[in-house]
This record gives sequence, structure tokens and C-alpha cells, in this order.
Amino acid sequence: MIPLRDANPTRRRPVVTLALIAACFAVFAVELWVQATGGDDALDRVVRDWGAIPADITTSLRAGAILSHATLGLVTSLFLHGGWLHVAGNMLYLWIFGNNVEDRFGRLPFLAFYLAGGIGAGLAQTAVDAHSSVPLVGASGAIAATLGAYLVIYPAARIESIVFLGFFFQIMRVPAVLLLGFWFVLQLIDGIASLGATAASGGVAVFAHLGGFALGAVVGFIVRSRPYRPRGVGTGFGQVG
Repeated sequence: MIPLRDANPTRRRPVVTLALIAACFAVFAVELWVQATGGDDALDRVVRDWGAIPADITTSLRAGAILSHATLGLVTSLFLHGGWLHVAGNMLYLWIFGNNVEDRFGRLPFLAFYLAGGIGAGLAQTAVDAHSSVPLVGASGAIAATLGAYLVIYPAARIESIVFLGFFFQIMRVPAVLLLGFWFVLQLIDGIASLGATAASGGVAVFAHLGGFALGAVVGFIVRSRPYRPRGVGTGFGQVG
């Protein structure tokens, strides 16, 4: 299933979500420029310098250096992507689900949640594959946290999705609990299957997805348990994700 949009209007313009999407595309444009002017080696250096490398993070944390260039990579890696499909897919999910989570959390709390989710996801991958020297890049971990929160807060929201039925497909509205639950199960299967060989399946940091999703779900339960006081009601924005 590939989500296209949700039928879950927001009350305020999702400024932070839009800014994060713009930042990721801007950084990806820089990556393309680096590759065009310096070749693949130059791009590899950028990825190694600003990606999150589990082995370096492990070494840094064991030395007590909580704030270091290695741990900074847990944040900077969230804005790097490995290709057009990678960045486009991540930004599609961020737009569909991030705007509603931002609307519920508030702008600054959502930004803090997003970054914390990405850091937590990177640490989850590092915990499973502590000696890996392969850089982690992409916003997937932070977006997975956003998906976890969305699932808990809006389980019945309808998501317009492309549903594949063998060689055919159909556009259908499915509940978020089905779409995101299916996504999580796939990640869990990939994660279990990868344990015997490597913590990443097909170049995908599966445990970053699982860790981010679990963290987001926990935060989602906390937010859902508190009274909801809508802000900015009557702004006239009300867009569909």
C-alpha cells in the first residue's frame, strides 16, 4: 500500500512540516551539486562526514563524549538522502502524516519530537549494529516516530492509498491503523530476518524504523491521554494531508 493523502484536516498551516520538507530537498540539491562537481567520491565524503556512523557513535558514547561530531551525525543525517526515490518517499510520508501530528503537538513541540525521534531511531540502529561503519542517512527514523504518534492519536483516520492486488491496483481509503500497522509488521519481519546476518536489510536501517515508531507511539499515548485544546481554530486553513 502506498499512501497518497489523508482525510484528516488540520487547523493550522503546518509550518514546521513544510520547513522540514524544504530543508531536506535543499540539502538533497546540495548533494546533487556536490556529486556533479566533485563526483561520487566527493559525495561519499559528505555522507561519511555528516551521516550517522554507528561505530563512531558507539566509540564516542563509551568515551563519555555525548556531544561530539559523531553524535551530531544523529541529527545531520536526518537531512541527507541516498537518491530521488529515497527523499521523495520520505517527504511524501512526512507531508501526509506530519501535518496532523504537528497540529496536535504544536509547532515547537513537534520539532523537538521529530528531532528526538530521529535521534532515538539512530540510537536504536546503533544498539543493534554497534560496530557498523556504514553511514545512516535519511529522515526515515524521525518519520517513523511521526507514524507511530499518528497511529495512536488518529487510528481511524482514512488514508487514500494505492492498494496492490496482485498485478492490479486500486485507490482505496483505508484506516490508518491498517496502513501503518501493515507498515510496522513489514518492518518487524525485515528486522527479525536480518538478525542472523546484518542489522540492515537491503541497505535499509530497519531497526531505526522500529525504534522510531515505538518511541513515537509512546509519545502519542502520552499526548492522547491529555485534554486536547485546539489552537488557531477558525484560521480558515483546514487542508487535507
